Amino acid sequence: MEEGREGSAGRAGQGGPDPRVDALRDAVSRLRRALAAHPARLPDRDAAEDELAALDAMARAGEPEVSRLRRSLLLVAGAVGSVSALAPALGELRAAVDGFGEVRVPRQG
Repeated sequence: MEEGREGSAGRAGQGGPDPRVDALRDAVSRLRRALAAHPARLPDRDAAEDELAALDAMARAGEPEVSRLRRSLLLVAGAVGSVSALAPALGELRAAVDGFGEVRVPRQG
């Protein structure tokens, strides 16, 4: 089953749902729950929640733009990165974003 999953990861929209999108939605949901349950006051909590909402919206819309995913990940990490209790969920989000691959710049010429 892993082999089939890896083969479909790069072909969003061909033959069913993209597992990368599902992983992104799961990771966003987990970090949102972890952040909501975290009792300490975080100065950038609102910024993190806003970016998590944006990530969720991108995932629901279909194939997200990789550069936008990475930007949102950086903003979330900056907002909650120093909170060790949130590190596992943040790591899962990073892995989900990394699943979309590198940003490719088209060559000219």
